[in-house]
Amino acid sequence: MGFLTPPAFLPEETGPAADARYKRMRAQVFLGIFIGYAGFYIVRKNFSMAIPMLAPLGFGKGELGIVLSMNAIAYGISKFVMASVSDRSNARRFLPLGLILAALSMAFMVVPIHWIGASHKGLAIALMAAVNFLVGWFNGMGWPPCGRVMTHWFSIKERGTWMSVWNCAHNVGGALVGPMAAYGAVWFGSWLYGAHTDLYFLAGTFLFPAAVAVLIAIIAYCLIRDTPQSCGLPSIEKWSGNYAAGYDEKHEKAISTKEIFKTVLSNKLLWYIAFANAFVYMVRYGCLDWAPTILTENGIDIKSAGWAYFAYEFAAIPGTLVCGWLSDHVFKGRRALPMMIIMGILALVIVVYWQNLNNLNVVIACLIAIGFLIYGPVMLIGVQALDLAPKNAAGTAAGLTGFMGYVFGTAILANVVMGYASQHWGWGSTFVLLIIACILCILLIGLTYRAEKYLAEK
Repeated sequence: MGFLTPPAFLPEETGPAADARYKRMRAQVFLGIFIGYAGFYIVRKNFSMAIPMLAPLGFGKGELGIVLSMNAIAYGISKFVMASVSDRSNARRFLPLGLILAALSMAFMVVPIHWIGASHKGLAIALMAAVNFLVGWFNGMGWPPCGRVMTHWFSIKERGTWMSVWNCAHNVGGALVGPMAAYGAVWFGSWLYGAHTDLYFLAGTFLFPAAVAVLIAIIAYCLIRDTPQSCGLPSIEKWSGNYAAGYDEKHEKAISTKEIFKTVLSNKLLWYIAFANAFVYMVRYGCLDWAPTILTENGIDIKSAGWAYFAYEFAAIPGTLVCGWLSDHVFKGRRALPMMIIMGILALVIVVYWQNLNNLNVVIACLIAIGFLIYGPVMLIGVQALDLAPKNAAGTAAGLTGFMGYVFGTAILANVVMGYASQHWGWGSTFVLLIIACILCILLIGLTYRAEKYLAEK
């Protein structure tokens, strides 16, 4: 589509004025992708917030669970497939387009719930599932353009720090969903649905966040710029003096979809970290999704389990920031070594967690430690994918790791395998699986260690 074609490179400017503009533009585009990516999380998993209000309307939890699963499946596939489109597109337009489409899909969710309803349950559930699939698919258009911007505007020796800050956008956006659902229902519920108080949640959960996301998309469009060269500035490598191994000026130009997939799928290092990411996500969601069930079955009340869940997520922010800073400033731009160390420590924390399930204080301390530690590797594998691939295929490379993380690591390993393991062999077996996942992750990431040694030597 001509609408998404990357802008042409402008004549390159040099001198102090261009240097100052480069610094200003970097801050501007970073703010754009931070705000834009946070916007995607405002219209991503809203359906889970609506489930408690849908049951009284006549919808069963099993049916709603099917609808919920569509989001994760679509997101995992889209993050890989749409990344190949993103690598050939103008990030300034691609990101807002995806956000607006996700917002419109989210707003359309009121149609099967309100206008079709449980009286035509089969049709309503099918349409809800289709809409939630679209929400997940269009959300998959969020990460790739941000990765594209990162590779073009930030050098290999500073991406860890910048991406650790940017990665907090999903915590910011996700944290807004709850308050928006509550206040949106209060502010707009009566205006839209009058005396039907049972439908007020539609305004807060779907319509209000969708409207805000569209506004955020407009703001992101105003801030983001595709590449430095499209602004008449030199490449980040030329400007910073930091070149990745195998860098070629030809990597600045867009290539065909066939060439992108050939470049990514033939890179064995990317496959190593893609499988490693599956095991990282198994640990991430294996600990997070099953924590409330594990704790309540071991005598800890649901309120305390809820606080433990909150502590896990909250610890992610400082953990991500510290990990990104260490990767750039202590490990000189390397990602493999800090991830291997962190996953080793994480395995020890999981053992302590396993052996102290009846002690609430120790459990909360362990979940805080796991949350602090696990989100660093989650972020660094995405950064490493950008580092290991040419700039014109970076989004697809990161999409491959995301696909493996969400589809194989989360849906299959963390949800299905751990669920059946706990059912047949008890919770002890799930902790054994988590420890094995840490070990396999260390071994796979270790295969990329040699490819990054030049950064330390340089």
